[in-house]
Amino acid sequence: MSNSADSPGTGAGPGPGRRFRPVRVLTAAVFALAGLIFFTSFDTAKGTNIRTDASLLRLSDLVQDRNRKNGELEEANAALRRDVDSLARRDDGSTAAEDAKLAELEDRAGTQPVKGEALTVTLDDAPPGATARLPGYPEPQPDYLVIHQQDLQAVVNALWQGGARGIKVMDQRLISTSAVRCVGNTLILQGRLYSPPYTIQAVGDPKRLKRALAESAAIQNYMVYVNVYGLGWKVEDQGTVTLPGYSGTVDLHYARPVQ
Repeated sequence: MSNSADSPGTGAGPGPGRRFRPVRVLTAAVFALAGLIFFTSFDTAKGTNIRTDASLLRLSDLVQDRNRKNGELEEANAALRRDVDSLARRDDGSTAAEDAKLAELEDRAGTQPVKGEALTVTLDDAPPGATARLPGYPEPQPDYLVIHQQDLQAVVNALWQGGARGIKVMDQRLISTSAVRCVGNTLILQGRLYSPPYTIQAVGDPKRLKRALAESAAIQNYMVYVNVYGLGWKVEDQGTVTLPGYSGTVDLHYARPVQ
C-alpha cells in the first residue's frame, strides 16, 4: 500500500484529508508587524538617536525637576506667609503684651530669624578609593564610606543638647516637626533633596556646642570612621550670623484608617 496515497493533506484537491496550517499565516503576520515597527521607529526618530533623547525621562531628571519645583513653591509660600503675618499684625487689634507673647512663641517655633554666634559642622563621604588608614581595621565596605541618616541626626541632637537656639541644615531651618531622613546617601528634608557634603549650622554658645559634639557617643563612633576611612568632618566658628526663619508648611500629615 502506498504511503503517499494514504497520507492526509496530499493530493491536488482540497479533499477532506487536507489540513489548514495557521503557522504560515502567523509567520506572515509577525513579519508584517516587524515591518510596521521598523517604519514607525524610523518615522519617529527622524534621523536622531531615540535612545539618548529618552534620557530626558530618566528618574533622576524627574526627581531633580520636582526638587526644583518644591523649592519654588517654598519661596512662594514664604512670601505669602510674610504678607499674612503683616496683615494680621495690622488688623488684629492686639495689645503690645500680646504681640510680645506671640513673638516669643514664634521664636520658639523657629518661624522667625535668629541671630547670634554660630558654629558650622560639615560631613562628607569618604574620597574615592578610600582604604583603611590604621592597622587592625578591615578594608571598608561601601556602607562604611558614606554619610548615613544616624550621622546627621547625631550632630543635630548634640547641637540641641548643647543649647542651640536655632539650627539650619543645608539651606533649611529646622523646627520641632522637622525630620532628617536619608535614602542611601541622599538627604530628604522637608520635601527637598540634598547630596553631600552636608552642612549643619547652629546659633548658640560655640564652646557649649563644641563640648556637646565631643561628648556625644554617636559622634565618637562616627569619628572612628573619620580617622580610619576618611569620612569628612569639619567644625568651624562662623562668628555672628542670622539664621532665616522656617517658611514651609506647619500642617501635620498623618495616615487615616480606611472606613
